[in-house]
Amino acid sequence: MNVTPLTLMVSLMACTPKHDSAPDISPQGLSYPVTKQVEQVDDYHGTKVSDPYRWLEDTDAEDTKAWVAAQNELTFKVLGAIPGRDAIRARMTALWDFERTSAPGRRGAVWFWTFNDGLMNQAQLMVGTGPYENGRVLIDPNTLSEDGTVALSGTFPSDDGKHLVYSLSKAGSDWQELRVRDVATGKDLPDLLQHIKFSEASWTKDGKGFFYSAYDPPKDPNDFEQANYYQKLYYHRLGEPQSADTLIYERADQPEWGFGGAVTQDGNTLVIPNWQGTEPKNRVFLKDLKTPNSPVVELIGEFDAYYSYIGNDGPLFYFSTDQGAPRGRVIAIDIQKPARANWKELIPQQAEPLESVSLVSNRFLVTRLKDAKSLVEVYDISGKKLSEVALPGLGSAGGFAGLREDKEVYYSFTSYMTPGAVYRYDVLNNTSTLVKAPTVSMDEAAYEVKQVFYPSKDGTKIPMFIVHKKGIALDGSNPTYLYGYGGFNIPLTPAYSTVNRVWLELGGVYAVANLRGGGEYGQEWHDAGRLANKQNVFDDFHAAAEYLIAEGYTSTPKLAIGGRSNGGLLVGAAITQRPELYGAALPGVGVLDMLRFHKFTIGWAWVSDYGSSDDPTQFQWLYAYSPLHNIKPGAAYPATLITTGDHDDRVVPGHSFKFAAALQAAQGGPEPILIRVDVNAGHGAGKPTAKSIEEWVDQWAFLVDQLGVTVPPDFGATP
Repeated sequence: MNVTPLTLMVSLMACTPKHDSAPDISPQGLSYPVTKQVEQVDDYHGTKVSDPYRWLEDTDAEDTKAWVAAQNELTFKVLGAIPGRDAIRARMTALWDFERTSAPGRRGAVWFWTFNDGLMNQAQLMVGTGPYENGRVLIDPNTLSEDGTVALSGTFPSDDGKHLVYSLSKAGSDWQELRVRDVATGKDLPDLLQHIKFSEASWTKDGKGFFYSAYDPPKDPNDFEQANYYQKLYYHRLGEPQSADTLIYERADQPEWGFGGAVTQDGNTLVIPNWQGTEPKNRVFLKDLKTPNSPVVELIGEFDAYYSYIGNDGPLFYFSTDQGAPRGRVIAIDIQKPARANWKELIPQQAEPLESVSLVSNRFLVTRLKDAKSLVEVYDISGKKLSEVALPGLGSAGGFAGLREDKEVYYSFTSYMTPGAVYRYDVLNNTSTLVKAPTVSMDEAAYEVKQVFYPSKDGTKIPMFIVHKKGIALDGSNPTYLYGYGGFNIPLTPAYSTVNRVWLELGGVYAVANLRGGGEYGQEWHDAGRLANKQNVFDDFHAAAEYLIAEGYTSTPKLAIGGRSNGGLLVGAAITQRPELYGAALPGVGVLDMLRFHKFTIGWAWVSDYGSSDDPTQFQWLYAYSPLHNIKPGAAYPATLITTGDHDDRVVPGHSFKFAAALQAAQGGPEPILIRVDVNAGHGAGKPTAKSIEEWVDQWAFLVDQLGVTVPPDFGATP
């Protein structure tokens, strides 16, 4: 048991007004809000599964709102009593306050980039006559809401740079609305498009309109949890109402199909990627824009791999793909002779998986991952390797996007020690020049970053980054935060974080495990951690914890784990499978009910990674590790702070609500089980700076309390 101010606190009353029962008294002395149970039993292929907290899925019900209010009251009373919380807030706010600028991009004679002065809730969109030259604010999302919860989620300038489509998201929602701004005047046109989700905008060459994707208006506009099906591709002409938009493509027989639309740089063709779910596999359709009323035709008609359009020379189209190459390759397809037998390989598969490919100055700029760190190569148009880009260090590079005729591109680079800096890359001369670097006072020499490879349960070597102050004693005494994700082909790569810097300054160790299921080593690595192989992800994470303990970095009472979304599932599975291994847990916006996730919003799209309880075999996989369904009454669970947003329309908050209620009821150990529900918030994208700071202050305060970390009295005043 960790003896902390929290666990010694007197009982706190926080009852929901709808229920007359006495509060549940926890072993640690906390009085949890009453959570009623209902008689709900589902039959999954002959297996009866109880779901007593089903009512918490109805986020807008009065009972649920009262429960959330009561849980928040308890949680904030507990967190508010933790010594050092104010100092952590002061230090995090001070460290967050530095200028941040994105890499610039050009359309016509206009350059676009984003800027945040440090503590702005949302970054501004800037325009100028050159990269960072004569800049002025084109869009300031901070003026669109009092609390900073309206975010600029996408920007799409026309080819001549005269107009800009921009998308806005409210309270972290995936739902967006599109507007059009005149770049010269800074004024909006009357155009307003709604019911947009998972869509970009691509202009026709004449600048008269753009393609976008949308769903039908929801039957109940207040029901943000309903499933999303039947996305459609449209063309919008400037000045016309959305009701007059031209339907380009739909499939009434395929409710799960979604469509993008990208106009080729020559303006002659619309490339239409066709996706189904989150598995990185898609089909590709084409529409001839030179011929009025031309049909949409099939170029690639199977969901057998991913195909990402790079560029084209007339009828010769270039794609990056993992078709026949699980770590990716670049191919050329003559759309006049599209049979697979005629496809030509330009850049073959390498040991390092492809992340992205762009075509600039007649060169392919290829970004790869080498043990979860960026590697950038340059190839000529025939596929001959010309050079590698000398990056500033071992970290993550992003960008390298530009127009075909550009001679230079801009990219950003970050590492665990350095925040994102912007570099100019001269494509023909293969030279990089630093353009913008944030001013952050951090003594890099005082810290150590290493990458280790540890064995998982089945012997597979898993990479892990470990960051800490130099000279720490490997005696098991260091408070450690282990982070992971392990899903959807998404890699975790080095990046600077103010949040993590605060943890390091408190004497903490920060570890990132590159688990199977992610994208660190291509599709094979992804496949090894999904569907029937999902348990490998959890085994990899357990093994990471065991490695950190065995090597003396930490010990169970000093070890916390965290993850968000699919990473929240990871943390939930970790503490329900191995509760004795971990000292504290921070599951954020997690997928925690693996039997019902596919019934809400876009959850059905995750079946490609998880499987579905509708299938008898897949039900068995899911039921075996679903965090909600593997909570054991009376078990001693580690201290847990669950976080979610009250209107998360990606992973609906019912996951976290039900998990918190069940874990509170089952807890047989002395540690607290709390849930922090962010009001007027979603899954995380576009979260205002102020909300992000408060959320992480609370999470670090919770870990400081539970892991026995001493916050120096002058910590918040540290220069």
